[in-house]
Amino acid sequence: MQRLFLCLMASLVGSGAALSAPAFQFPTANHALLEPGREEQFFVGTAGRPWTSGQFGCVRGDGNQFHEGLDIRCLQRDRRGEPTDPVLASADGTVAYVNSKPSLSNYGNYIVIRHSIEGFEIYTLYAHLAAIEPGVKSGAAVRAGQAIGTLGRTANTQQSITKDRAHVHFEIDLVANDRYLQWHAARLKGMRNDHGNFNGRNLLGLNPAEVFREQARLGAQFSLAQFIRTRTVMARVAVRDTAVPWVKRYPQLIQRNPIAEREGVAGYELGLTFNGLPVRVIPRSASELKNNAKVRVLDVNQAEWQSHRCGKLVIKRGQVWTLLPHGQELMDLLMY
Repeated sequence: MQRLFLCLMASLVGSGAALSAPAFQFPTANHALLEPGREEQFFVGTAGRPWTSGQFGCVRGDGNQFHEGLDIRCLQRDRRGEPTDPVLASADGTVAYVNSKPSLSNYGNYIVIRHSIEGFEIYTLYAHLAAIEPGVKSGAAVRAGQAIGTLGRTANTQQSITKDRAHVHFEIDLVANDRYLQWHAARLKGMRNDHGNFNGRNLLGLNPAEVFREQARLGAQFSLAQFIRTRTVMARVAVRDTAVPWVKRYPQLIQRNPIAEREGVAGYELGLTFNGLPVRVIPRSASELKNNAKVRVLDVNQAEWQSHRCGKLVIKRGQVWTLLPHGQELMDLLMY
């Protein structure tokens, strides 16, 4: 199949057909995700668990624990059985953060790269690296496909990552708030923050597997903006605030509302995925918000909630949906 694909690509290039590069490339040479039936060759599961626990979503703790990215299996090893796969930048960008002290994170050595794609400021994260390439430091420009490190198994977790489970943990994230440092200091007093704005609480992820598969399906027609806007909304939440940082940061997610345009904007409705990513923003007038509550859950997609309990954003008390502590914290961060 790979040979057929390469021949097709060569014929397209030879014919002068225009080829559009994907928004995101795979972070290693392992592309088995796109080969039906070979998922086990792509994902690494947690210790004693099947490969499915290496996927994005509610795949751990019997569905109650969220996994933020993909754990991608290594393809190459040295004589000692240690992985040697190069880890590659998934898109053109600028290095935003490097952690080279494994003891500071359960991600071990990791890199965060900032990208601008269709006007979105978006980030990719590469974790558990055995080594980081010289010159890969904050502010450095990188190109898609450039080697930035070596796949490994570094982490500060109590249970170490064994050789057979060596992998790169890969994420595609949006940043919740540029003022995370101030929010953390004000709201989480006494709690260490070793990673500044790239603390895990401030990163809201897309499912990279869905991104890769949709890119493969649509080719040059793939749109990151459209992809984000069409993610399933689990909860609609109204906020009575006109200065929501998320709205200013990601105006591409705003949908027109003639009523608010006519009467004036008094707040916003945010459509949240199960893991709290606001993928739709609708300006709302005072008459639409109806009361003075700062934050209010409007409704919940119960099927999505039931199948993604690991999100821990909302709960139904009697006939009313309300935010759980994690949901309250998220909304406070988005609005800070």
